[in-house]
Amino acid sequence: MDPQLVETTSSWTQFWDAYELFRDPMLCALIAGGVLGFLSVYVVLRRMVFVSAAVTQSAGLGVALAFFTEIHLGLHVAPTLGAVLMALLATLLLMLEPTRLRLTRESMLGLAYALTGGAAILVGDRISQEAHDVEAILFGTAVLVEREQLLAVAVSGALILVLHLWWFRGLTFASFDRTGAMVQGLPVRALDSVLMISIGLMVGVSARALGALPVFAFSTLSAIAALMLDLRLPWTFLLATVTGAVAGLGGYLFAYFYNFPVGGSQTVCAGMLVVLAFLARGVKQLFTRGAR
Repeated sequence: MDPQLVETTSSWTQFWDAYELFRDPMLCALIAGGVLGFLSVYVVLRRMVFVSAAVTQSAGLGVALAFFTEIHLGLHVAPTLGAVLMALLATLLLMLEPTRLRLTRESMLGLAYALTGGAAILVGDRISQEAHDVEAILFGTAVLVEREQLLAVAVSGALILVLHLWWFRGLTFASFDRTGAMVQGLPVRALDSVLMISIGLMVGVSARALGALPVFAFSTLSAIAALMLDLRLPWTFLLATVTGAVAGLGGYLFAYFYNFPVGGSQTVCAGMLVVLAFLARGVKQLFTRGAR
């Protein structure tokens, strides 16, 4: 028998034998990838990619500060809470009108991204005993996920999805046709706030569990893959959700069977789905031209 086949079978056997150990991180990746994939359509179409990057970096800083507070000040702050608070703080700051400060929105984003990223490294240097955790925050090495992290991701994701599906027409109208929404009397600023807080909350809890790098990938690349296929908006949201979930779960399985870092595997998996969508679009165009 082929030795490679035997090794693969053995790996699957070992995986199922230890399934309870991997169940929580797989569920966490599946849920986070799906919900962030849904939100990614707003992120990409509204050109908020660097908002997502800045918020994920802020979440990483929040976790590092939580460790720093406990080690040096003796105050216990849950790392998940630290991630969510910093992510929401960054979100609220980015919602401010930059012209009041005589800055452009790009300047605000650049400042937030660079400052929080640099601060995370500096804080990490002062908590050397938690260096592995800081690396996991920034790059994602979520081989195992604590039950409280899974619950935080699941509850936040469920609330966000229910709210967004309930207000789907209003949120999409206000996001992609602000003038028309204002004419129709929709509370555009309130809907914008709901969207931004949803992104901040989901990024915060997910970055603590999975790491900033895969969270950024789910919240951007999922929509890019879906938008490649030129579908109607509801189908684009559905495909982006599925793409994010597949990248989260598929990346975890790839990391397990081929012994790669989880965060990097999930990020590359999301990128490969973009490539696959690009190829599918090319095939679709060929058939369309042939039909003519």
